[in-house]
Parts: sequence; C-alpha cells; structure tokens
Amino acid sequence: MIDEITEDAKTRMGKSVDALKGDLIKIRTGRAHPSLLEHIQVPYYGTPTPLKQVANVAVEDARTLTVTPWEKDLVSAIEKAILESDLGLNPNTAGTVMRIPLPPLTEERRRDMTKLVRQEGERAKVAVRNIRRDANSDFKELVKEKEISEDDERRAQEVIQKLTDKFIADIDAVVQDKEKELMEI
Repeated sequence: MIDEITEDAKTRMGKSVDALKGDLIKIRTGRAHPSLLEHIQVPYYGTPTPLKQVANVAVEDARTLTVTPWEKDLVSAIEKAILESDLGLNPNTAGTVMRIPLPPLTEERRRDMTKLVRQEGERAKVAVRNIRRDANSDFKELVKEKEISEDDERRAQEVIQKLTDKFIADIDAVVQDKEKELMEI
C-alpha cells in the first residue's frame, strides 16, 4: 500500500515538472523555435485548428521562423492568427511562405518574462506540495483503518518529503536555466 502511494506521488510529481517544462517552452527567449507558435489556433473550415496541423513551421535562422501553409487559402488566416496572438510577432508574407522575424527582447521585457517564469515555477511547486499533502492524507487514512502502524506512516511521510524536496529542486533548476536563457543577449 505504502509503495503504491509513493509511486503514484512520484509519477504525479514528475508530471508536474514535465508540465512546467512544456509551459516554459512557450516563453520566448529571443531565439527562433517552432514551439513558439504551437499554441496558435487557425480557423480551418470553421474549426479552430492548431497551426502545426495546417502548416509547416521551421527555423530559417536564429531569429526567423518560416511558416508554409498546406493550402494557399490559409495564408491570410494564419497571418491573422499570428498577428492576434499575444506574442507580438509581425509575419512577412511572400507568396505562400511567411517569414516571422523575432525582434530582440528589451531588458524590460526580459525582466517581465523572468517574473512569468518564476510564477510558473511557483505554480509547479504548489502542485508538487499538493501531491505531497494527498499522499500524507492517504497514509493517515491507512493508519485510521489500522492497515499500517504509526511508525510506518512516519517513515512513509519522510520518503514523500524527500521526494518533494527532490522535485522542488528539479523545478528550481528548470526555472534557473530558463532565467539564464532569457537574460542572455
């Protein structure tokens, strides 16, 4: 029972760290990366569709992305979707190929993004702590039902605390790496 709860907590904490990494990929660092446009939805026959399902997104150079739609009719819809996104990008269209230059980040914008990265990191830490709380309450329930002893519960809580500390350290490392990446010029 204890091992199952511990493994479940470990898996869920790992997923929290993975979710944080996925969220941080969307934060622009000044370098071109196709995942910057991943969350953009394009109206395709009346249905909002992810950009990567209607076009090819590629990196041309360190500061330029290219978007090549599968259908010529989608060029204006994709251009409009990119303009309306919160990324502040301005695509240049030449026929069916769109070039999206990424402007260099200002110092102020870098600091704002650093704050955003810290907020995301804090959210992930809260998720990990909530998982710890759930596991500890499961242990208390097992003690109440007399399935494990109080000593077993205490040992299990120590194991969960060590797991929590490890995953919070992982989150701190991910946040620190992203901040360093953001502050590079």
